[in-house]
Amino acid sequence: MNPYIALAILVLYFGMLIIVSIYTSRGADTNTFFTANRQSPWYLVAFGMIGTSLSGVTFVSVPGAVLNIQFSYFQVVLGYLLGYLVIGTVLMPLYYRLNLISIYTYLEDRFGFWSYKSGSAVFLLSRTVGSAVRLYVAAGVLQLALFAPLGVPFEVAVAITILLIWIYTFKGGIKTIIVTDTLQTTFLVTAVILTIILVSRELNIQGFADMVSTVRESDYSKIFYWNANDPKNFFKQFFAGAFIAIVMTGMDQDLMQKNLTCKNIGEAQKNMFWFTVVLVIVNLLFLSLGALLYLYAAEKGIALPEKTDDFYPMLALNNLGVVVGITFLLGITAATYASSDSALTALTTAFCVDFMNVGKKPEAQRSRIKFWVHIGFSVIFYIVILIFNQLNNKEVITAVFDLAGYTYGPLLGLFTFGLFLKRPVRDALVPFVCIAAPILTYIVNENSAAWFGGYKMGFERLILNGLFTFVGLWMLSLGKKE
Repeated sequence: MNPYIALAILVLYFGMLIIVSIYTSRGADTNTFFTANRQSPWYLVAFGMIGTSLSGVTFVSVPGAVLNIQFSYFQVVLGYLLGYLVIGTVLMPLYYRLNLISIYTYLEDRFGFWSYKSGSAVFLLSRTVGSAVRLYVAAGVLQLALFAPLGVPFEVAVAITILLIWIYTFKGGIKTIIVTDTLQTTFLVTAVILTIILVSRELNIQGFADMVSTVRESDYSKIFYWNANDPKNFFKQFFAGAFIAIVMTGMDQDLMQKNLTCKNIGEAQKNMFWFTVVLVIVNLLFLSLGALLYLYAAEKGIALPEKTDDFYPMLALNNLGVVVGITFLLGITAATYASSDSALTALTTAFCVDFMNVGKKPEAQRSRIKFWVHIGFSVIFYIVILIFNQLNNKEVITAVFDLAGYTYGPLLGLFTFGLFLKRPVRDALVPFVCIAAPILTYIVNENSAAWFGGYKMGFERLILNGLFTFVGLWMLSLGKKE
């Protein structure tokens, strides 16, 4: 694709986001930045959360991963249904009842100071690394399509990417993001549907029913795997998907901050229900797109790249014409910025509320602290992306979930223990449990095949990590009165 076309798309796209940010940030204060004054329409939140949940990782990695894992990822998506049900019926009513800004404040009410700080610190680490990885995907694609042909180094491209996010979020915060994420989700969904249509035409597929039949009869459409030792085993994937949804949405300040901007719990639950339905459909579209792209490559004799993450970008930008190329750039940009902008705002919110105690400070001081924390996390994003660019050697979506299995486990254990057991714990020792649990999980994961007759762990590392945390908290509760 001509880099000047890509540059024009990027300029127009961010021009639109900046115009939206100017409109939504009028009269904004820190309450607007953190909670959007709790006036967001539920349907905007629900639709915008699609883009936040999927990100550029899904946009690039899920279609590419179809080559090696077929449709087995859909087993994880089915698990999401159970996870979101728990979020809507257990966690969200709790957060609304306590009128929380940072959801980790619950841990202080339930356990104490050190548990509260540990939970928030785990989120800050998890979301910083995870969101930086997602942003790395978009930066890589923009580097390929735009910056490299113009002679711009990757490091400079990443800096430009993060600066653009900061510009349109620094004032309005979550209020701006509710609107921009809705627009970005529209671009994302439109991109995947339009690409499916155009690729289907290239394959001479006639109509929706013929497309479904072609995908179903291909070698890529297998969903269910029942071998217990297979990392793609249904039960591993399904329950891992459920717990991934619970911790990476229900116990994650990023996604919950959007839900907490709704007017009341009833509207927030409607948001969660419709978000779940649409998310399942969109993930199925991405998997179908992957199958169609591999069928297209086989028919045209196109050599596959070494990394499956490069497959969809390669075809979209070099083989499928200008329309698909433009559509792809809009989709990947929208998907990644929809997740990265809200993550930056959520990290700023959590640090300001949980570690800087801005709730007890006057507005002028709150605004100043928020400003510098926002800049600080932008710089951290930049550093982590450059590090990941040097270290990554596998499909990005697998890398993200690998990290989540180790970093989100303590949150799962903390919230589960707090919700289902009424026992107090020795609060000062909780940070040591949150450090020990991921280490133990790593040891078990590395030795699972030798210890358990060839059994290889997958996404269920997250569950084991949460279990270690839960057991550690139970041990800290021994001898304590309820």
